[in-house]
Amino acid sequence: MLVVHASFPIKPDRFDDALDLAEELVEQSQAESGMLDYRAATDVQDPNTIRFFERYEDEAAFESHTQTTHFQEFEEALPDLLAGEPEVTRFDVGRALDVEL
Repeated sequence: MLVVHASFPIKPDRFDDALDLAEELVEQSQAESGMLDYRAATDVQDPNTIRFFERYEDEAAFESHTQTTHFQEFEEALPDLLAGEPEVTRFDVGRALDVEL
């Protein structure tokens, strides 16, 4: 399994535009083959930051995602939306366990 966490600081005056693009990206990404989970959320400490949490079956599913029209459209829009540098962390996971709380 491949897990990606991406954080995007968004210009306050472009946040609504970014959120609309993120909603569309999430909706279309969730339907992709090899996608286990794809979510976006705003940061409670910095409400102008959008965080993506992504889980893929494998590297091939991730690579396929980066070639989709919806991903490329989001990526092309980012330079006009960003208020700073994005942070992206990738985790190669051999095993995942559900934790009971």
